Amino acid sequence: MAGVSLLLPLTLLFFSWGSSEVHAAQGNESCSSSTQRLQLGTYQFTSDCDAMWWCNSTNICDWKGCRRDEFPFGYWDNVTIPEGCPKGSFCPDEEDSCQALLAVGSPCQLNRDDECEGPPDWQDLADNTGFGRNVNGSVCLNNVCMWANVTLGLPCTVENIPYTVYTTDSEFIDIVSRDNCRLGLYCDASQKVCMQMKDLGASCGADKECQSFNCLASGVCGKPADTPAHVAVWVYIICGIAIFGGMIATLIGMFFLHKGQRDVEREKRLQYWREQNAFRQNIMQMQETARHSIMSLPTGDSQRNSFQSRDGTLSADSQMPMLRGNNRSSGLRHFVSGDNLSADVSEESIMMKRPDHSRF
Repeated sequence: MAGVSLLLPLTLLFFSWGSSEVHAAQGNESCSSSTQRLQLGTYQFTSDCDAMWWCNSTNICDWKGCRRDEFPFGYWDNVTIPEGCPKGSFCPDEEDSCQALLAVGSPCQLNRDDECEGPPDWQDLADNTGFGRNVNGSVCLNNVCMWANVTLGLPCTVENIPYTVYTTDSEFIDIVSRDNCRLGLYCDASQKVCMQMKDLGASCGADKECQSFNCLASGVCGKPADTPAHVAVWVYIICGIAIFGGMIATLIGMFFLHKGQRDVEREKRLQYWREQNAFRQNIMQMQETARHSIMSLPTGDSQRNSFQSRDGTLSADSQMPMLRGNNRSSGLRHFVSGDNLSADVSEESIMMKRPDHSRF
């Protein structure tokens, strides 16, 4: 039920905003100045006219004569944006025209410190810390222009404005408290006097009580929200060791990985060399055997005797016709191998003599 109760007002707010945007009046169209207001929760100024027009006293949307923001929202691309107001003047929420700065005690619009005239010593009172406590020493509290010059222990004026903050699943109230005390002081909500701001670690009940403008949820003043984080030296040392250690470990891992791959490739090349060397040795052995076989062939009478059988008869070769003329070479070639497996070819002058059958 809580989700439904939250969804219903958000839905109504969305449709009301969408309808106001869709039906917003433009130039020379009718409007109602009585409907000009600050949106509840955000306190943004709104009217019946769209972003480029304002509702004048005749209830007609008129072209805006000045702008509050450096980069205004809602203007068309083909229109001329109004100029900002010069020094010594301000542009009100309606943005109709530039107005002169207001004196102390004059009525001003909500949170429009820039509408008020600064004090003579505005250089000493101006807030240059970025927290937006005042503009040139002047502040608009409860719609009245004041100077932020109240000193320690004197009565002060405080203004508490609740702003609605929306998140994705919830909403909460953020109270912004402002006062007219001098820098370094704050206006206590219960006593309504200016008191000294508190240092880090002191107990607090609101951000304005701390010099850092950051009251932690634990109830003590903490460091400013924009304080950069500083780490100890040992953290840098450990991070450096981790980085260099990771790099060295990566290099060592890659070395052993590639070493294993190199060992595999080296084993392949060694196996190939062994096979080639064994093949070379076999070829050399075959050549040596062939050479000894050729050199051991019989010649002369030994060759003739080889044609006779043991019983004194002629072998079958002795029955072959006698060769006439000069003896011819056997046609055998002797291959002598070197270390590089190359061989020089030479023809042996070994003459094969046939047996002379006329002698038998």
